[in-house]
Amino acid sequence: MRNHAYGIEKNQRVVTFLNRQEVDFLDKLGKDALFTTGIKISRAKLIAWLVDFTKELNMSGKGIKSETDFEKRIRMIIKNEWLKNPHLPRREY
Repeated sequence: MRNHAYGIEKNQRVVTFLNRQEVDFLDKLGKDALFTTGIKISRAKLIAWLVDFTKELNMSGKGIKSETDFEKRIRMIIKNEWLKNPHLPRREY
């Protein structure tokens, strides 16, 4: 949400339920960043970055009915980008 009068962006609180493995994964990402850079990254920040990344894919929600549909759409978009840009890395970092 943006306050147009002052150009200030206001964050919205979103409550989500994650299972233990999902929380552990976010914690691992945050700890890896902390130990390698000295910068603490919160779970909320990681989730926000994932949303921002998905927005940059210019992805729509049309036809998505499940987690599997969502994953397939993201993988298809990324694969198409790799095909258009063969210089992009193909391994996990």
